Amino acid sequence: MKIVIYQPVKQSHRIKIKIPYQFTDERALLKTIEGRFYHKNQKLWSVPNTKENWDLLQLIFKNKYQIEKPNKIPKIPSVILNEKSLNELAKVYQKLVMKSYSEHTIRNYKAELSNFFKYFENFDLKKLDKEQIESYIFYLIEKYKISESKQNTVINAIKFYYEKVLELPREFYDIQRPKRPKTLPNVLSQDEVLRLINSPKNIKHKAMLYTLYSCGLRVSELLNLRIKDIRSDLGYVFIKGAKGKKDRHTVLSDYLLEILREYFLQHKPAYWLFEGQSGGKYSAKSVQKIYRKAQQETGVNPWSTPHTLRHSFATHLLENGENLRNIQIMLGHESSKTTEIYTHVININNKKVRNPLDIIIKQHKFDNRKK
Repeated sequence: MKIVIYQPVKQSHRIKIKIPYQFTDERALLKTIEGRFYHKNQKLWSVPNTKENWDLLQLIFKNKYQIEKPNKIPKIPSVILNEKSLNELAKVYQKLVMKSYSEHTIRNYKAELSNFFKYFENFDLKKLDKEQIESYIFYLIEKYKISESKQNTVINAIKFYYEKVLELPREFYDIQRPKRPKTLPNVLSQDEVLRLINSPKNIKHKAMLYTLYSCGLRVSELLNLRIKDIRSDLGYVFIKGAKGKKDRHTVLSDYLLEILREYFLQHKPAYWLFEGQSGGKYSAKSVQKIYRKAQQETGVNPWSTPHTLRHSFATHLLENGENLRNIQIMLGHESSKTTEIYTHVININNKKVRNPLDIIIKQHKFDNRKK
């Protein structure tokens, strides 16, 4: 049995390594590499994909490793639809727009239904049964290894077509869904957050990271903030038309307000709080780049994303004793059950929770002294 180093694919940011249990010395050496990370679900280690790390792995593992290429998963190909399918897709688009679905959902549903219509282009779509639709989803899982999230998007798109466009009864699209994995959200420590949001030298970039964390925002909510949404006189931030087209308030930090005022004086945005170089909304892709640069400079969890700051906001509030209902309102969760997941993330240690063993031993010693 040997250590396996997986040859990274083109443009991959990480090198993955599988170390069998008995290689304790080699595992200890791997832990000295900056930026290493252990993936519990895959039972793999990874390090940043650099030439230095590639050479270093081969050096520390000596003749105890082998290099393997990861199995390449085929991509779902682009399709060309016939006239009948194009007409159906046009009906879908019209219905999505009339129901005010987001651009993101419209794009996803159109893509998934294009593939669905192509697969069944020689069938009467109205007469497809549950088994045929499930066989299509099984085909995507088997051939293209689509994720649980992707499966749900496919199912939701098909449900929308049959329920909203064809107006067929619910039983027609009652399709088996994948079991949701019970994963905990990624969270940074308070020290990691502080290092990360203070990393950018550019005041606009710093203001964006400060706002994401201190308001518990999604990236889309950050980009939709208007200047007038910062209600400094009342001490809150107004979030208009967030997920589910709901308005909400979240707390305004005094420190964030200082950063925003400094940013405003330098950049003087016209309408949106954060605007691109040529005006208009800032792009989500640019926010991702800002976060990734800060992450690399500070060395915090390499698998964190801008959304991790939202998870960290909620967890840190909970750790500091904030009421769960208030956190739910600030995050905009419809159900308290969604917010309750953060109760499983808070750090459990002997400074916060008294261990029952300590209690009974101390009590026992006290009772003996009384005798």
